[in-house]
Amino acid sequence: MEPQLFERIYDSVVRREPTYDGVYYTAVLTTHIVCRPSCRARTPKAANVVFYGSLEEAIREGFRPCKRCRPEEGGVLRPDAVLAAQADAIMDGQFGSKLTLQSMAAELKVSPFHLQRTYKRVTGQSPAARLDALRAEEARRLLTETEAGMAEVAGAVGFRTPSHFAAWFVKKTGLTPTDYRMKHNEGGRPHEPKPE
Repeated sequence: MEPQLFERIYDSVVRREPTYDGVYYTAVLTTHIVCRPSCRARTPKAANVVFYGSLEEAIREGFRPCKRCRPEEGGVLRPDAVLAAQADAIMDGQFGSKLTLQSMAAELKVSPFHLQRTYKRVTGQSPAARLDALRAEEARRLLTETEAGMAEVAGAVGFRTPSHFAAWFVKKTGLTPTDYRMKHNEGGRPHEPKPE
């Protein structure tokens, strides 16, 4: 699971909010119990938590349903949380493509206005902000962990040209992609980029 999504769901566990009830299930490694994220039981440490997209999957992995919050009893899924989770799944899988609010809304069969408003209410940020953060995280990873050339990195995070990518990256980090790579490589030595 992408770290930002984990943090967001875990934050709802800490606050015992029902935002992700029925969308994700909180499995606690130390007790082998699976709960709703809003369970009133003592909050587990983040290091001891795994989130599953279905109760069945958690049970297959050896977790038993909590007797306090009874996740197996279902209940109505909050439609706003479901929509936000579906948008997250689209962004997680397609951030390298030309993804827009309009194209996501069309895929989810809602209006762009409804998606924007609902997503922001559930997550506290706009879809564009999350998409931007996903792209920035992947760009930083590719620059520091691979030898991919700038055009390849740009394409992988949804930019058609290296110059557009470079301008965006400077706004995000204060460094050009080349400077970022040099700064974060051992000894400050850059990888040799692949030929374009």
